Amino acid sequence: MGAIYHILEHLAVCLRALLEIGLLAVLIYSVLYFLRGTKAAPVLAGITTIIFLMWLVSQSLHLEVIEWLLLKLWALLAFAVLIIFQQEIRRALAETGSQLVNLRNGRARDFHDTVDILLDSIFYLSEHKLGALIVIQQKIGLRALAETGTLVNAPLSRELLTTFFFPNTPLHDGGVIIKDSTVVAAGCILPLTQDTGMSKSLGTRHRAGVGVTEETDAVAVIVSEETGSVSLAHKGRLLRDVNRQRLERHLGNFLMRNRGLGGGLFGWWGPVRQDAADIRSDEEDSSR
Repeated sequence: MGAIYHILEHLAVCLRALLEIGLLAVLIYSVLYFLRGTKAAPVLAGITTIIFLMWLVSQSLHLEVIEWLLLKLWALLAFAVLIIFQQEIRRALAETGSQLVNLRNGRARDFHDTVDILLDSIFYLSEHKLGALIVIQQKIGLRALAETGTLVNAPLSRELLTTFFFPNTPLHDGGVIIKDSTVVAAGCILPLTQDTGMSKSLGTRHRAGVGVTEETDAVAVIVSEETGSVSLAHKGRLLRDVNRQRLERHLGNFLMRNRGLGGGLFGWWGPVRQDAADIRSDEEDSSR
């Protein structure tokens, strides 16, 4: 009897160890997967490389002072991570909280009509070279940004959406925020991106479109007033000169698959990363 108890106790210890290793592996993988393709990824890679090289040198040359400093550095590194990755952490927490709400009271919606209206409106504006900035809300609320403009709360239609961007109208300079199939607000003031690597040829409208997607999971569609070209921004990335087929594919992903239920608490990771991969693929195709 004692032998069986000893075996069961040993098995419990092994299972506990495997559970801890599995949870840590999932956590580390999820964090790295979430940061992939973001601006924080090179920073994380740089920090990891520097610390690894310092540890390797200290171990090889027996530099006890540097080893001691590296041991004490982890406490400060935790605060540094919070500061460096504050945008990514804030966005991840907001998306996770929103997913919890969706799991409680969410239900699947059909966005085919919304996508068609958006496509018709966007390429009507593009054809007539009417500058536009359309922000499509996803899981993270945009109430604070909507309050900087004029609240509309009207059903989405091509006639309404295109009217906002006609020249010399009171609301044509700001952004329009759309949630589901509703125009929430127009003439909204959006934050500009701080990315110094953006092309100098891009104006305030494009910078605002990228800026709003850096801090939220919103999707922004920008129509150039000068050329009529259509651009798509998401997660701080800008895809320029998008045709109707490519925009339809991306909007379909964002509005339907990214809101699909049944993915679990962290079900948004897969679709979001797939959409980011699609944008990266389109960027590579455009650069060829």
